[in-house]
Amino acid sequence: MNTLITTAAGALAATVGVVVGGLVTRRSQDRHWLREKQLAAYAELLGHYAQFTMVLKRAHADRQGWDYEWGEWSAALVSASIVSPPKVAAEIIDFAQAVNTFLDRASVDTTEHALTAHEFEQASMAPAAAQLNLINAIRRSLGRRHGALSEAIGGSLGPSLTG
Repeated sequence: MNTLITTAAGALAATVGVVVGGLVTRRSQDRHWLREKQLAAYAELLGHYAQFTMVLKRAHADRQGWDYEWGEWSAALVSASIVSPPKVAAEIIDFAQAVNTFLDRASVDTTEHALTAHEFEQASMAPAAAQLNLINAIRRSLGRRHGALSEAIGGSLGPSLTG
């Protein structure tokens, strides 16, 4: 009888271990999948922002026309907001609002009414600050070891290769 109880207890413990191990592994895989999706969505969103601000900046500087596929920007906003935690989602909203204000000012006929470099920089201040806030919220959501940045790279005001 003791052997039977010992064997049954061992089998039960092994079964519980397998079930718990499976749940822990599944949870870890889900977190890893979500983190990958978040990083890809954030990269796409910030990439679109950097791209269209550089297009606009160059169009104003050269007094030439420009075009951008705004559906991709909108889709990037939606994608990032779907996978982001609440604090990052709130920063995405603030960022999108700052970008819309910027676009109201900078989306003019750049061949006839181009902004000066100073005017473009002034129009870019709010979205650049919102971009930095968003990046820092993203970094905080990734863990404590990712400290805050003091300056954004790329986008409308940050250092870039195209000036």
